[in-house]
Amino acid sequence: MKHYILFTLYILSLSTTFAQEEKAPSPFTVNGYIETYYMYDFNTPPNNTRPGFIYSYNRHNEVNLNLGMIKGSYNTDNVRANLALMTGTYANANLAAEPGVLKNIYEANAGVKLSAKKNLWIDAGIFGSHIGFESAIGKDCWNLTRSILADNTPYYEAGAKISYTSDNEKWFLSGLILNGWQRIQRVDGNSLPSFGTQITFKPSASVTLNSSTFIGTDKPDSARQMRYFHNFYGIFQVTKKIGVTVGFDYGVEEKTPESSATNAWYSPVLIVRYAASNKIALALRGEYYSDENGVIIATGTANGFKTKGLSFNVDYRVHDAILWRTEVRTLASKDRVFERNDEPVKDNTFIGTSLCVSF
Repeated sequence: MKHYILFTLYILSLSTTFAQEEKAPSPFTVNGYIETYYMYDFNTPPNNTRPGFIYSYNRHNEVNLNLGMIKGSYNTDNVRANLALMTGTYANANLAAEPGVLKNIYEANAGVKLSAKKNLWIDAGIFGSHIGFESAIGKDCWNLTRSILADNTPYYEAGAKISYTSDNEKWFLSGLILNGWQRIQRVDGNSLPSFGTQITFKPSASVTLNSSTFIGTDKPDSARQMRYFHNFYGIFQVTKKIGVTVGFDYGVEEKTPESSATNAWYSPVLIVRYAASNKIALALRGEYYSDENGVIIATGTANGFKTKGLSFNVDYRVHDAILWRTEVRTLASKDRVFERNDEPVKDNTFIGTSLCVSF
């Protein structure tokens, strides 16, 4: 009898151990994101493609998929990896310069922790950009559409980075070596890597301050023009219901390979968001983009691209995983940089709606 009792206790202990092991979280996770949309551009572009400096939600008068993505992640205390594949009009427009199947990679990277005591990592591969407060994933942004400065700075980048997060999680520091300005595959004939930095400071749960830089060139060595760029933004949760985001981009690029003279561009943006309830949120955005010499947005007009914008959107959270959004937006330029009925015009107004589902 004694041996039977001991054997029974042993079996029970094994069962408990197996149950605990089964409850341990897996290092593997899989999630997905789908965002469909409809945009109506009152300039009615004949080819149904919206202005060339718009890379998200860029199709007119058709129901379409902006971004469909499936992502797998592996995370342990010392190793991490991500692989995300995508499709949609965002991928077609924003990764048009990438060859082959690279157009369908949203993220593909792996990292190793360098310190047993500190949160210090080195990662390599394809990442979301270290620049800006907006990403390609609509549900993570306050507005339905992206601001002009977001659409015209990198959404993604490829290379390697070292990053450090302080013990109190208030500071994040990162240094990057990159293949170029929004490049997975480096430009043919370019032998010079690009570089970036990021500093994020969160003094409290309601304040985020960020400074990001880029130094490099996106041209072959024979036509090398160095580009120097800085992005700053602050996110402030003023009250439980009101949030404010301010951002400012400034960049310069050498006029010619033989000259140290530069052309500059800049863009300020202000967004105010009001959470009316757990389900409804409103956001108002004002922005301005100045690129007189066409470094980023070439127009061929006398004053270049000098455009202000105003947008208003309403979000309705149908379910924890479902977000329905509607936005009206208008852009007005100093020069006639838009087109309506085959005639150049100074303004562009459009209205759109999207449905985002996360799983």
